[in-house]
Amino acid sequence: MPRVWDVPVHDSTRVRDARVAAEHAAALAALDERRTAAAALVATELATNLLKHAGGGRLLVDIVDPSALTGGRNAARLVQLAALDHGPGIPDLAAARRDGFSTSGSLGAGLGACARLADDFGLHSVPGRGTVALARVGNAARGAAEGGPAPVAAVRAGGVNVPFGEAEYSGDAWAWVRAEDRVTLMMADGLGHGPEAARASAAAVEALRSAAHLTPTEALRRLDAALGGTRGAAVAVAQVDTRAGRLRFAGIGNIGARLREGGVWRPLVSRPGIVGVHRPTTVREEETAWTDDRLLILHSDGLPSRWTPPSDDCLAAADPAVTAAVTIRDASSSARPVRDDTAVAVLTPTPPDHP
Repeated sequence: MPRVWDVPVHDSTRVRDARVAAEHAAALAALDERRTAAAALVATELATNLLKHAGGGRLLVDIVDPSALTGGRNAARLVQLAALDHGPGIPDLAAARRDGFSTSGSLGAGLGACARLADDFGLHSVPGRGTVALARVGNAARGAAEGGPAPVAAVRAGGVNVPFGEAEYSGDAWAWVRAEDRVTLMMADGLGHGPEAARASAAAVEALRSAAHLTPTEALRRLDAALGGTRGAAVAVAQVDTRAGRLRFAGIGNIGARLREGGVWRPLVSRPGIVGVHRPTTVREEETAWTDDRLLILHSDGLPSRWTPPSDDCLAAADPAVTAAVTIRDASSSARPVRDDTAVAVLTPTPPDHP
């Protein structure tokens, strides 16, 4: 089941909690001793920065797939650490990524050290709106040649998962798989929340592993059979044919989907129902072009019913998990408390200069 750590960082005692969460995640991801220490240090630096520069925030620790898939079996999973805040923001992002930079008179090596230690590091900040810093740490050193099939051209994916009430398990889950030129992204929201909801969404993730070659509607039928015996889930499946440049989408239940085309956002519509419990007889599959200006967001109903997609142009080239984290941060407020697990997954073209 998707184990997620949601650590609110509002005083110095929670910095240790952030480090411990990273160590637990590293153990589940089978990181070696050196990379476990790296994950723990990144968590410590991110949590410390939340206190020093933003007056607090939250650190989300999860275990995720790489942001680019290969043609064979998925690479080893990574520990993902996302720091979210509504603080003053960082006016000079390039300077903030350098070791030794400080805006508060401290040593200031935090974000630079995170970027150096992590396999992937992303930073998004807008003065007056806050900052998202995201790092992924795995066993392989960044840039190491691992051989095997090359990553899929023209597509990346990433996501962020927040369990309701700081619970151990989220009833939401996202995953993505590849079969030749088809890349499939799925979002599942187990009915309700808690361990049984998590068991349903975990069953959907497991079933997706053997459905990478199927169309979205065919995959939903496969998942419906796999979720029998669970409480069921809302599920949406989006698939990009990288060779043909086409996007297909189908969903059942209350998974939200927004597609940006040429700077304009539009919804992709799911059918009512519950996968594993009550699947509709027919499921509509939507198809459209997938080009360099596209960006797709899938989300569970933990987001407010009326949320605004991110408008920052720079997010089109950002790590997709950073875009997911910005979406969650900007949709949340004390006036609209979250009453369910919340997950956001993003599918985006790979920028031309991305390795």
